[in-house]
Amino acid sequence: MNNQPIIQASGLTREVDTGGTRLTILQDINLEICAGESIAVVGASGSGKSTLLGLLAGLDVPTRGTVFLDGEDIFKLDEDERAGLRGRLLGFMFQSFQLLPSLTALENVMLPLELSGAGNAREVAHSWLERVGLEKRIRHYPRQLSGGEQQRVAIARAFVTRPKMLFADEPTGNLDAATGAQIIDLMFAINREQGTTLILVTHDENLSARCSRVIKLVAGRAVD
Repeated sequence: MNNQPIIQASGLTREVDTGGTRLTILQDINLEICAGESIAVVGASGSGKSTLLGLLAGLDVPTRGTVFLDGEDIFKLDEDERAGLRGRLLGFMFQSFQLLPSLTALENVMLPLELSGAGNAREVAHSWLERVGLEKRIRHYPRQLSGGEQQRVAIARAFVTRPKMLFADEPTGNLDAATGAQIIDLMFAINREQGTTLILVTHDENLSARCSRVIKLVAGRAVD
């Protein structure tokens, strides 16, 4: 881990209009995350956790404030440029897995590599599915896989491009406790190997306890 922040947020605020009323979802969030850190974002439902994750990833645009990813001011980029930056720097995991149902496990993992123009997508994706213990399930479609197997495919897809940062939104939220614990172990083992910076939104105390730092949101503000 070095001391140069890989993620910096300054004055990050998100407001929305709801029937003439201005609702503040996040207010004046300032944070720095160094390369290699693992950060858990926690808080009650509606506290702004997923909104913060979306802003840090450039999936949403703030009302005020800015985010630097690996030194790049992402809100000075247009949508296509932000998408390109995400493709180069970020991996994603979601509670609902977000696998494409018409693609096999192998094809789902190949997709980010193909989008980045990698020439050896099939071989690399196959090796990652072996790494997560699914070498016998590579030709199965998401509907043919258990929740835990689907999340293993999602882990392989998230790490396959060797991203500098991994954003995960409730990655164990749809899994039973035993399966969730296995997924946590696997995710952190791979994260250590890759040296990825990990930002997790979670209600899972076991998951947040594994992180190097916890950021708690209360009514849209970060508190100690």
